[in-house]
Amino acid sequence: MTTVILDTNALMMPVELDVRVFDELDRLVGADADLAVPRSVVAELETLAESGNGTEATAASVGRDLVSRCRIVETGQSYADDAVVELAEAEGDYALTNDRPLRDRLLERGVRVIGLRGRNTLEITEP
Repeated sequence: MTTVILDTNALMMPVELDVRVFDELDRLVGADADLAVPRSVVAELETLAESGNGTEATAASVGRDLVSRCRIVETGQSYADDAVVELAEAEGDYALTNDRPLRDRLLERGVRVIGLRGRNTLEITEP
């Protein structure tokens, strides 16, 4: 089974970038993919949803709801990006992020990255 690790901004894409994340993942890696989210990403979404305002808070709230479609994983990292890297190295076939510094860290470690291409389509970048 293919495992995809999702970061905070991946779960906020539906509101912020009008990306149908789960449809795009189905197209790229198959409908039976195991979608995993580090616990620290969930915590970051909760903080943004509760303390943010405007579009960011709405996007975080929607992202928090979308987590219900994913498997939540405990990691040894409290910082969300570090947790995504740790989990992706341990069990991820792909990581979904639109965060350029995080994408670069993942690619340096040999993790394939799914990110935005064009307006609302996702693509895979190989290390």
